[in-house]
Amino acid sequence: MAVVQVAGSLLGGSSREVPREPPHDLGTGFRRLSARLCALHPDDSNSARTEIHLLLDQLISENYSEGGDVAPEDVSTLLVQACRLVPLNQNHLVSKVSQLIHHLLNTLQVIVDEQNLDFLLAYTISALQQCSSWTHVKILQALAALVYCNGSKCQKYLPDLLGKSGLLMKLSDWAQSDPEVRRAAVHCMANLCLSVPGQPYLEEPYQNICFQAFLTTLQSPKSSDMDDITFCMLLQNALKGIQSLLNGGKMKLTQTDDLGALLAVLKKSMFHGLPGVNIEMPTVLYPTPLPQYDGRPPVKPQQSESSTSRPTVNKKKKSKVKPKKIQQGEEDEEESSGEKEAAPVTGLDRVNLHEGNTQRLSSLGVQSLSLDGSGAAGKDRVSSPFSSPSWKKLSSSESDYSDAEGGLQSKMRSYQAKVRQGALACFLSTIKSIEKKVLYGYWSAFVPDTPELGSPQSVSLMTLTLKDPSPKTRACALQVLSAILEGSKQFLSVAEDTSDHRRAFTPFSVMIASSIRELHRCLLLALVAESSSQTLTQIIKCLANLVSNSPYNRLKLSLLTKVWNQIKPYICHKDVNVRVSSLTLLGAIVSTHAPLPEVQLLLQQPCSSGLSNSNSATPHLSPPDWWKKAPSGPFLDEAAISSPKGSSEPCWLIRLCISTVVLPREDSCLGIDAGSAAGSTYVPSPMRLEALQVLAHLARGYFSVTQVYLMELGEVICKCMGEADPSIQLHGAKLLEELGTGLIQQYKPDCTIAPDQRVPVTLVVVFWTMMLNGPLPRALQNSEHPTLQASACDALSSILPEAFSSLPSDWQILCITMLLGLNDSKNRLVKAAASRALGVYVLFPCLRQDVIFVADTANAVLMSLQDKSLNVRAKAAWSLGNLTDTLIVNMETPDPSFQEEFSGLLLLKMLRSAIEASKDKDKVKSNAVRALGNLLHFLQPSHIEKPRFAEIIEESIQALISTVLIDAAMKVRWNACYAMGNVFKNPSLPLGTAPWTSQAYNALTSVVTSCKNFKVRIRSATALSVPCKREHYGSVDQYAQIWNALVTALQKSEDTTDFLEFKYCASLRTQICQALIHLLSLASALDLPCIQKTLEVNGDMVQSYILQFLKSGAEGDDTGAPHSPQERDQMVKTALEHISSVQALAGDTAKRAIMDFLEDILTVYFDSSGS
Repeated sequence: MAVVQVAGSLLGGSSREVPREPPHDLGTGFRRLSARLCALHPDDSNSARTEIHLLLDQLISENYSEGGDVAPEDVSTLLVQACRLVPLNQNHLVSKVSQLIHHLLNTLQVIVDEQNLDFLLAYTISALQQCSSWTHVKILQALAALVYCNGSKCQKYLPDLLGKSGLLMKLSDWAQSDPEVRRAAVHCMANLCLSVPGQPYLEEPYQNICFQAFLTTLQSPKSSDMDDITFCMLLQNALKGIQSLLNGGKMKLTQTDDLGALLAVLKKSMFHGLPGVNIEMPTVLYPTPLPQYDGRPPVKPQQSESSTSRPTVNKKKKSKVKPKKIQQGEEDEEESSGEKEAAPVTGLDRVNLHEGNTQRLSSLGVQSLSLDGSGAAGKDRVSSPFSSPSWKKLSSSESDYSDAEGGLQSKMRSYQAKVRQGALACFLSTIKSIEKKVLYGYWSAFVPDTPELGSPQSVSLMTLTLKDPSPKTRACALQVLSAILEGSKQFLSVAEDTSDHRRAFTPFSVMIASSIRELHRCLLLALVAESSSQTLTQIIKCLANLVSNSPYNRLKLSLLTKVWNQIKPYICHKDVNVRVSSLTLLGAIVSTHAPLPEVQLLLQQPCSSGLSNSNSATPHLSPPDWWKKAPSGPFLDEAAISSPKGSSEPCWLIRLCISTVVLPREDSCLGIDAGSAAGSTYVPSPMRLEALQVLAHLARGYFSVTQVYLMELGEVICKCMGEADPSIQLHGAKLLEELGTGLIQQYKPDCTIAPDQRVPVTLVVVFWTMMLNGPLPRALQNSEHPTLQASACDALSSILPEAFSSLPSDWQILCITMLLGLNDSKNRLVKAAASRALGVYVLFPCLRQDVIFVADTANAVLMSLQDKSLNVRAKAAWSLGNLTDTLIVNMETPDPSFQEEFSGLLLLKMLRSAIEASKDKDKVKSNAVRALGNLLHFLQPSHIEKPRFAEIIEESIQALISTVLIDAAMKVRWNACYAMGNVFKNPSLPLGTAPWTSQAYNALTSVVTSCKNFKVRIRSATALSVPCKREHYGSVDQYAQIWNALVTALQKSEDTTDFLEFKYCASLRTQICQALIHLLSLASALDLPCIQKTLEVNGDMVQSYILQFLKSGAEGDDTGAPHSPQERDQMVKTALEHISSVQALAGDTAKRAIMDFLEDILTVYFDSSGS
């Protein structure tokens, strides 16, 4: 129900009557009049009609704006009684009772109960059918108020209203002679489409009827007898109806024509009344990657900007405005004061979209930001332009506007702006209701492209952003553009303009790159031209979305540099939302495709680059502990700047973020924000949180820049985690985790950073000692804030293993004790984080041979595997997998003490838990099977000999076999195949003789030939090549089955319908060839006939692939296949030597045939390689 206020005086009342009836309680006046009306009985006499007239007039004129204790049921009862008293042949009374229904329901915000609604709907529908046409507008207004939020209760009347010859269908038709009736009928339909959470929505057939009616309304031209304002109100109602269908009805636009028709009318409505822009759209927009023709007629030269399009700034006249009467759900709310008057540069002159005016704009852009709170920028404080949709309400009263000069034009501009805003709001709902891949087919219709030389700029969302005189409309357009850009990374990833394309056609990749460039240019133009703070915030957010999704690694340099330099002045803008969004944009720059060389250079720019002294965005700071000693805020003498050791220039962004987080607020620069806490020492919390996020992005993407400030950032983290605000504490912990992860990356074996460029381990030890001496332990024990505890666990797990081993033993014990304790937490977030951290610690070299710690961790993880939370179980399964990896590493050490001391009972518990976990969800299952494989590999002969282990081993292998074969996530099956290979590595297991041997091999051969995922096939082929003795492969038939399956798999190694799998073809063939050669090197005399038979049929194919294997190896393969040519040809030689040593059966020609096959391969290979 629209929130409305109606002020009025009692009809017939005079100034002398006011004292006689003092300011009475609203409920008292209403009840008195209601009692009088309810006391009447139906009477057709003149005196009775006169009394009803007077009572209805008094009820309508009663002042309801001050509220009161009028009960909704009393209103419903009164309206029913009024309808009973008024026969349908009394047109004047019907009109008046309709006015009362509309007035009371709107003003008192009453939703009529179902029983009374039934009577009132029947009455109004009958009135529409029987009363004179001049009453229809009032009746339709009453009907609109009745059905508002009551659509689900009107089911039985829908055929009368929306049927083939339904009243609303006829009255809303384009042929309807009275434009006001048509508008009111469309408004009724729009209110019928409103949804109420928890209640059923319109049935699909009626949804489609309404959609087509609204669409037809939007497509129809303005009739000659309809004035401009009524036409605007008609369009707004139709747009509101479609938006309700998309939002509440979850209507799916599956038909291309429906979507294309809607997008066509939305694009046309987006520019309704925009000065200088009048586009002709086709009836339907069809998806295409190419720009569509905009039949835009040229602007007539005689149209004067000053008289037609430029808002009359500073010409507001005070007028006596009568109290507004607002219709239910209609568009009457006046534009905000910041919206009615546009920025100084408006209309077509507001911004020229072509390059030539960039310099002119930059000369006025930054100065326009210095408006005080009384300017347009100071008045736009709403966070979202759609949060208070004024376009949803409309008024039939013209008393809201002054009749003075410009009053009608101002009213007209306001209504036109509301149509544009309504179209944009509807487009936003459309975007949310369709798949992104469908939306991007219409990219060129709404997103600008670089215009050809001499051709005009196509109209797009950026046209509104740059030209619309209403700040609210500009903000709406930006929000829609942001919604289009959100999640567009995959679509935009095809863009490429790093090389010059001189072709007869423009490739799609070049077109998208051109569009990205144009978006950057137009948004930066809008940035410097904007004066409204709300719209400015939307521009910067839109830029952040664009930056996050653009593939800068495939685009020419300088795009990010322009954005970087343009945004710097706004970091000190007077509006806190602008400052926060500026930091968000900087965070997007340093996180997109990090690390980018262009951003690396930007981070190394001098502090003052691109900044003026008067509006510097960067604090001028002193040496390492500058922020702790700053006496009066962040602005110190520039000469005091001192670069940290190892840096030629201090990173201004890191210093800006640190100063934002830790230094006292500087009101002279940052302004006093109403949103900040009274008496707050620091800048507003959103600013500090965003600054901490930027630091975290820098630590993740540009650690080489961030590491210089490691100790300073450590003190910042301690300061943040020691504060009372949980959000600041949480972001401090996140920053600590990112820094810890960056340090770990530097010490990974595959890291390319030179040792002298890494942070020394001694310094890392000092850093973590500072953390453990600081508030980190308190955060870990802060049970009031479990999210902080979980984040602190994650941070503690990011400690460098080399540094951990150098910590004093009491700190090591503290970390382990805390994590083991938190694993018992009742909070699932904390428990999951503690389980994961234990899984990290169990891999530390200094801890993995500690039997007591490994056993404690195992018991803790097994307990978490029983948790009700899937997230906890998933983390525990991952940790169990890591723990079993540690068991395997310990097996490979010369000292057998770990295996001897590790509890057999605990191994049994771990096997049982892993078997149960392998039946869980995929997130748990993938690591459970990894753990099973490792555990079965780890089992010693002393375990296997015990009877209690026999049953559990059988169960474990059956669990792996079933997981290999089930239709689960590919990662699960991949891990199961890998685990099976691990099982085969244990020489103590009875592989080849046990009953489960054939089942295991059957599962692997089934997968290697038929699984659609090539990575699973690769892992199964790898597992089949693990057994190192012929007896492990079982019987001759079993061996033959494995051999034939591998040959078949090789033959089918290119059979896939999934294009993404082709990149694994070479790796699959490599692994199969290795498995075949391995089988040959173990073959017995009884196996040779089977091998010969296969080679007679497929020998040429097998030979060609083995030659490829010898020549190319396994580039990019991670399966452990040999990479050097010497290793590869040695495998074939070994196989040949083995076959030649086999004692063939008398008269058997298989041995000679196989030897010839292998010798031919080696001969061809050596001939081709010239060796």
